[in-house]
Amino acid sequence: MERNTFADYLKPMVLLARNTGMRRGELFALTWENVSVKEKLVTVEGVTAKSGSTRHISLNNEALGVLIDWRNQSDGNKLVFPNPNTGKKFDNIKKSWATLIKLAGIKEFRFHDLRHHFASSLVMKGQDLNTVRELLGHSDLSMTLRYAHLAPEHKAAAVALIDWPTSQTL
Repeated sequence: MERNTFADYLKPMVLLARNTGMRRGELFALTWENVSVKEKLVTVEGVTAKSGSTRHISLNNEALGVLIDWRNQSDGNKLVFPNPNTGKKFDNIKKSWATLIKLAGIKEFRFHDLRHHFASSLVMKGQDLNTVRELLGHSDLSMTLRYAHLAPEHKAAAVALIDWPTSQTL
C-alpha cells in the first residue's frame, strides 16, 4: 500500500511558499510544466506574476523534496495545486488557512507573511538584496527592503563585527 506524504495541498503549498517566496496566486497557477526537478528550478510565468515578468526560482532541498513527494501523490492534473473539489485553479484558501492558524494558536499571520519570512531569512543568512529582489520578482529595490526585515539579534551581531578592542570596560 502506497503512503502519501501529505494529507492535502496546504502543507506542501506552505512549505513551497516559505522556501521560494512565491505569492499565493503564483502557487495557485503553478503547473508541473514549470517545475524542473532535474534543474532544481521553478519558473513563474509572467502572465501569472504580479510584475508581469517571468522569473526563475532555484529550489533548495526542502522545496525540491516537497515537490517530488507532492507529484508522487498527484492525480496527473496539469496544476501543481489543483482545487480538490473542482480540479481547477484555486481562487483562495482562506478557510483552510484560517483553520490552520487557529489550530496552531498563531495570531495575525497572513499567508503572504511567508514571503516576508523568505526574504528576511535570505538577508539574515547574508544574501545580497539584489538577489533577493530578483527571487521575489520585484522591479526595484525599495519594495524588497519592505520585505527584508531583520531580527534584532541579527542587527546586534552585525554591529558586533566592528567591535574595537579597548582598554576600558563599560
